[in-house]
Amino acid sequence: MADPQPLPRRSLQARLTLFYATGIFLAGLVVLAIVTVPLAGIQSTTTPANSPAPAVLTGTGDGIGPSQLLVGSAVAVAFLVPIAWVVGWFVAGRFLRPLRAITATAKAISAGNLHQRLDLGEPADELTELGAILDDLFARLEGSFDAQRHFVANASHELRTPLAGLRTLLEVALADPDADADALRTTCQEALAVGGYQERLVQALLALATSERGITRRDTLDLAHVVHRVLTPRRDQAPQRSIDLAEHLAPAVTAGDPGLIESLAANLIDNAIRHNHPGGHVEITTLTAGTQATLTVTNSGPVIPGDQVQRLFQPFQRLVPDRNSRRDGYGLGLAIVNAVTQAHHATLTTTARPEGGLTITVRFPHTAHQGDDHARLTT
Repeated sequence: MADPQPLPRRSLQARLTLFYATGIFLAGLVVLAIVTVPLAGIQSTTTPANSPAPAVLTGTGDGIGPSQLLVGSAVAVAFLVPIAWVVGWFVAGRFLRPLRAITATAKAISAGNLHQRLDLGEPADELTELGAILDDLFARLEGSFDAQRHFVANASHELRTPLAGLRTLLEVALADPDADADALRTTCQEALAVGGYQERLVQALLALATSERGITRRDTLDLAHVVHRVLTPRRDQAPQRSIDLAEHLAPAVTAGDPGLIESLAANLIDNAIRHNHPGGHVEITTLTAGTQATLTVTNSGPVIPGDQVQRLFQPFQRLVPDRNSRRDGYGLGLAIVNAVTQAHHATLTTTARPEGGLTITVRFPHTAHQGDDHARLTT
């Protein structure tokens, strides 16, 4: 069977013009009828010759006959049709002008000009409100694309560095004709270490991408249980670095993706332990405050300038961009925390402590009916 032919396309302005012109034409007909119907019954008046008396209705005149009314009405209708069409075309074009601006700008933006905006201005109506909403959408799209390009560039650089190091190790080993088994074994161990670093970096990138994708499931859970589970394999790390670890885990019930929230807690704790100093401390607190379930991690460490705090939540951002600091992390931990927070519509608050370190608090919406939910907590 042949595909049906598409209907001919008519512009919106033509359709609106037809609508407006029809309305104006019908309104003109109504006004014409209201005027002509009374005129049809008017008789002529006569004044007697050489009489000072005023004119009186004699009833003998012809008045306005039907033929004159018909001709006059036909002429009025003939003039009304083009006038109604012109007025309808002008009114339709006036109201569609912002829509044309929206269409033209959207085409320009789709071609790659993401910094352009509509800026419809006055008057404030539904179309200008739509333009303001689209301007906000375009701004967020521009920010997302810029962040994506920045992330891809940084990820490519971060992944290329260990690959180059691995290649150098292998080339040096192969170029040495006197390399014995011990030297080759050492090279293999170093290559495994580089490969392990690369594997953990890829896992961190996947965790960040999963966090930015959003929530795929929502279960009722207790932040205290999540933090306790995260701390179990990490309790030996703090004493090894001479860091005092303190826990204050009160019930804090919320709802969310258990895997993402566990990743958030793990990255907060790892960041607090990793970026600390010998003799420092880490304090982890969970509690319910009003309508919010709260997780707070406070740690000592280097003094962080207040204007640098938000930068730490961007991918691959380190306070001290030193190559040797790669062994201490990948610059993705707090970016994952930020992405998980946004995915759960939670609130993230960060304060740089004057004596050094950070206090990071994440507030999740509190789940109601705690007594019923405790039986269904994710453990």
